[in-house]
Amino acid sequence: MIKARTDLVLEVHAEYAALLGEELDAAVRAARAKAMEERRHGILVTRHHHTLFTVAVSADVPYGLTLERG
Repeated sequence: MIKARTDLVLEVHAEYAALLGEELDAAVRAARAKAMEERRHGILVTRHHHTLFTVAVSADVPYGLTLERG
């Protein structure tokens, strides 16, 4: 399940690995589209738990990059 926390932060939660991969890919695509509007920030994927991630447009990441933290 993808849940928007804000227009720049998405929360991804899935119990099954196959579904988690699909959901993360969809969230990254959505965040990338948002980041491309302003062309100033990159994407930060953060693992909070093995089934919970956030995908965010982040000023801490240079435009055009996707970084993982966790």
